[in-house]
Amino acid sequence: MLLVAALQARNNARVVVSGSLEFFSDAFIMASVQTPQGKFYERSGNGKVVEALSRWVFREEGVLRVVSIEHHLQGDSQPPVAYTIKEDVEYKIKVERLVNGSWKPFMADDVQMEFVRIDPFIRLTMTPSPEGVFSVKFTVPDVYGVYQFKVEYNRVGFTRLYSSTQVSVRPFTHREYERFIECAYPYYASAFSMMFGVWLFSMVFLHHKEPIPKRKAD
Repeated sequence: MLLVAALQARNNARVVVSGSLEFFSDAFIMASVQTPQGKFYERSGNGKVVEALSRWVFREEGVLRVVSIEHHLQGDSQPPVAYTIKEDVEYKIKVERLVNGSWKPFMADDVQMEFVRIDPFIRLTMTPSPEGVFSVKFTVPDVYGVYQFKVEYNRVGFTRLYSSTQVSVRPFTHREYERFIECAYPYYASAFSMMFGVWLFSMVFLHHKEPIPKRKAD
C-alpha cells in the first residue's frame, strides 16, 4: 500500500521497505521530470530521497547518544552518598547527535527529566545549552525511598534516547529536625505546666503536716 515505508523498533533497529526496485535505479534517479503544470526539472528528486533513506537506515543520520550524566546538590560538584528529603538538586545530561560522521551537540527544547520512585514524582523540561548539555533544578520530594533520574526521549527520525540513574533519598536524622516548632507551643506549655503541678503537689504532700490534736486532761 506504500511506495516506501521506514520503521524503527524499540531497540533502535531500523528497516526500510520499498514497493518498487526501480525507485532506486539509476534510470529513475537520472530521469528528467515535468509537472502537470508544465514545469520542467532536469533530474528527479529520487537521488536525494534514496541517499536520505540509506543514511537513515544504516544509522548514519538521526542517531543520539548520552555522553555524560551529572547530579549533585545545588552549589556542590560531587554527588552525595544519598540525598535528603527537601534538598535542592541539580541534574545535567549531555547529548550528542551524529552528523556527517561526526558527533555534534544536540539541541532541542522538549527533552524532559523524570524523578521516579514507582511513578514519576517530578517531571520537568530541561534547559538546553549550545554544548548539548541539558540541565534542570528541583527540590527533592518529601517522601524517602529509592528513586531514579530518568530521561526517555522519543522523537520521529531519531533513535530512542534512554538514561536511568538510581539514587537514594533518606529522611531527616534526629539532629536535623527543628527543636521547637511554633505550632507545638501549646503542647510544650501543657507539658511544663504538668511538671510544675507535679512538683507543687510533691512539695505540699511532703512538707504539709497536720496539727496534732491536744488531749483533754483527765
